[in-house]
Amino acid sequence: MKMLEEPADFHMAVGQSEANYANNSRLQQKALLKTKPVLDKAVRQVCSTLLPGAMVVADLGCSVGANTLLFVSGVISTVADGRHGNERIRRYPMELQFFLNDLPGNDFNQVFQSLQHFTKSIEASHPKGVTLPPFYISGLPGSYYTRLFPCQSVHLFHSSYCLQWRSQLIKDIDEKTAYLNGCNIYIAKSTPPSVVKLYQDQFQKDMSLFLKLRHQELVPGGNMLLTFLGRKNPDVRDGDLSHLFALLAQALKSLLTEGLVEKGKLESFNLPLYGPSMDEVKAAVEQSELFGIEHMELFESSWDPYDDLQEHDSTHSSPARGGMNVARCIRAVYEPLLAGHFGEHMLDELFRRYAQLVGRHLAREKAKFSVIVLSLNRIRG
Repeated sequence: MKMLEEPADFHMAVGQSEANYANNSRLQQKALLKTKPVLDKAVRQVCSTLLPGAMVVADLGCSVGANTLLFVSGVISTVADGRHGNERIRRYPMELQFFLNDLPGNDFNQVFQSLQHFTKSIEASHPKGVTLPPFYISGLPGSYYTRLFPCQSVHLFHSSYCLQWRSQLIKDIDEKTAYLNGCNIYIAKSTPPSVVKLYQDQFQKDMSLFLKLRHQELVPGGNMLLTFLGRKNPDVRDGDLSHLFALLAQALKSLLTEGLVEKGKLESFNLPLYGPSMDEVKAAVEQSELFGIEHMELFESSWDPYDDLQEHDSTHSSPARGGMNVARCIRAVYEPLLAGHFGEHMLDELFRRYAQLVGRHLAREKAKFSVIVLSLNRIRG
């Protein structure tokens, strides 16, 4: 099976430009802050139930930027605060081992270069009398659709904004069927049922594989917290991602008419992701018979990552500005894939037009992503 770790252009946009992921990941940051209470509960449950001397925590799809260490900081703080207020747990010494996982194209060096500053800042942020547990941070390149750890060696898995990605490019599953999607780049109103089935079947295979792998790697009673893009609408052709990428496809088609994009290139491009419904996710977990669902919810987050600042800052208040914010966010994630397939020559013009299209859309409605939060406990056995 051809995994997505193979293409060298599959990673978030890196470098020092304004379009890089580190500068355009506020949407992901908001999700981390929103799910922190669920994370705190999972960490406390592992600490109190398993009492590990060395708690192994893995962040799958860690990427780069402040968000990577925001998660690490949250776990360290929860453990420190929990031990400070619990005499039973405090009697047992505990260390933390973090593994930050992503595909080999991820800029791990950027993460490592920030560790010294991170260590000083987290020590300074805690009040006197609260002792931080010793912690160690390592990088682990590889696909989370493969085995990453020895059997029963991890206490807590975390993944945020990752599991919407598929393990294979759609054209590599069935190239002939994938071409039937025409100039669509994701599931759209005009997407044939055979292409929809490709996406749905691949989601089911990937989710089943992911759960199987993590069950092997988790200690009995270990936990997973997974946050990923899904859809609220049961109609697979009417999901949030369908609307978002229909606008990107529209921008690509406008370049096609001017000769900046080749028709064959556009017809062969289908984004390797899928936003499942809550029912699809629940069915996948239950069919695995490997995990119990501790917590499951869906929350909505605006396309524009700065929409919550609009009341206090007029620079973020117009639909046109919102369109630019969304375009930068999408470019930071999808630029390497688009550049690898279509070339870099058209990117600036593509996202200029995309920002305009999104701005017009936002003038009509306040569009939102659907985000699924799933906390799982490994069934013993």
